[in-house]
Amino acid sequence: MQSRDSIGIDDISLYVPKIYFDIQDLATARNLEYAKLSRGLGLLQMAIPDLHEDAATMAANAVADLIEKNNLNPSSIGRIYLGTESALDGSKPTATYILEMLYNKYKDEYGADCFVNCDVVDLTFACIGAIDALQNTIDWVNGDDERIGIVVASDNAKYELGSSGEYTQGAGAIAVLVKRNPRLLAIGKNWGVGTLSVHDFYKPKRTITKAQIVEEVLHLAAMKNGNGSVQDILNQLPKTVEVKGVLDMNETVLTIHKDTPVFDGQYSNQCYQDRIKEAYNHLLKQKNNKGEFDINNNQSLFDTWESLIFHLPYAFHGKRIFSEIFVNELKRTGHWADFAAENGLQEPQLSDFEDQAAYQKAYAQLLRGATKTPVYKSLIKEKIEKGQRASSYIGNMYTASIFLALMSTLESELQEGKDLTGKTLGFIGYGSGSKSKIFEAIVQPEWKTVVERFKLFDHLKNRKSIDYNSYHELHTGELCESVSAPQEEFALSEIGKSGVTEGARYYKWQG
Repeated sequence: MQSRDSIGIDDISLYVPKIYFDIQDLATARNLEYAKLSRGLGLLQMAIPDLHEDAATMAANAVADLIEKNNLNPSSIGRIYLGTESALDGSKPTATYILEMLYNKYKDEYGADCFVNCDVVDLTFACIGAIDALQNTIDWVNGDDERIGIVVASDNAKYELGSSGEYTQGAGAIAVLVKRNPRLLAIGKNWGVGTLSVHDFYKPKRTITKAQIVEEVLHLAAMKNGNGSVQDILNQLPKTVEVKGVLDMNETVLTIHKDTPVFDGQYSNQCYQDRIKEAYNHLLKQKNNKGEFDINNNQSLFDTWESLIFHLPYAFHGKRIFSEIFVNELKRTGHWADFAAENGLQEPQLSDFEDQAAYQKAYAQLLRGATKTPVYKSLIKEKIEKGQRASSYIGNMYTASIFLALMSTLESELQEGKDLTGKTLGFIGYGSGSKSKIFEAIVQPEWKTVVERFKLFDHLKNRKSIDYNSYHELHTGELCESVSAPQEEFALSEIGKSGVTEGARYYKWQG
């Protein structure tokens, strides 16, 4: 059996909705300062799923493109593992809907049994579910020379209207072909992991009592003096995006499970920083124990990485969140004292503060100071910035965002004439709840041939801008027709309304 080092990513396909909403228009509607969103966070546009799109259609479209451009026989695909936090059902895996769409598209060409032996499943761990699927699939491919698997990440990052997460929204899917002797990336053996159960971001089963609903209805009816139609009563709801009750939720049609999360942005940033620090140190320890990296030398591990590929909740998040690892590596390698002196940085001491919170605030200021230094700015330019570019025009893709950063980095390097062959990339994944995984991959000799077919930035140029009214109606579920009619793609065609088909989803290929 060949070495596991020769297993990895052979090709990647992307699907993003064909419509987007401009961040400047959102800033105007919400009375926000556009410069803070664009220059401060790197936000320019957000991809918005049309009425006929969901996590299943986006994923199926990405996988179909991967099949087509690699001339794959469906019967050779042993698994399609989906990483998502936008599942469409509490029991039936969204991956089965993907398989159904692919089956219907390819059965006439490849036979009625073309996907019957394909294993599918959903993996959910917030934004890191697809990385879990990738690691699992690499281990599976390692078990047999002939195995080929597909990992697909698909999500709709949706937040409440008017919330602090609204401007980070995005959507899309990325499919990854995993096989032996890959043309693009060979994934390393070592995986650093950091895990802790927290409530930084989650989607709980919300509860609504009957009494709560009746109370709101009676209150609205009283405002109409007990008279008027149902619509007259609903018209008494406040005309704002602020949610003050059950009937005042943004959606026109209510569901007990909501796509929008409960989250604490600042706490989630801290959890992200803590978990990646733990995972990075875990990776360091593994590589040192195996003689692959000497932790007693004066070199940082990330110095050996040509690029840093982050999970990006928003475009500029990676360069902000990496500061603690940067500082810790300066300390480990013996460079911190000189660096701090050169840049006028003073590390706070816990004994100088009344409590832990005050110390943490001062330490956070130190980290912010480190990010403003010439050395850190050079790190961003050389190793991080290219991964940010596509995210600015799509927004948060949840499980797919780390793969988007990879595509953005590789295509940008290709366009700028850089040869990455033999270079090592460092991947920094995170999922709320919370967990980080950090691993390495080596760029393979055929990478240019693969990347030149991505056409990532061409895809982004060929989308349609929508106005605020269309965005609002799509978000609330008021729109009755797609903004852009589906063409050459999978689309949701019907949802069952009664009996044993209630809630069942039906899809078609729209030629």
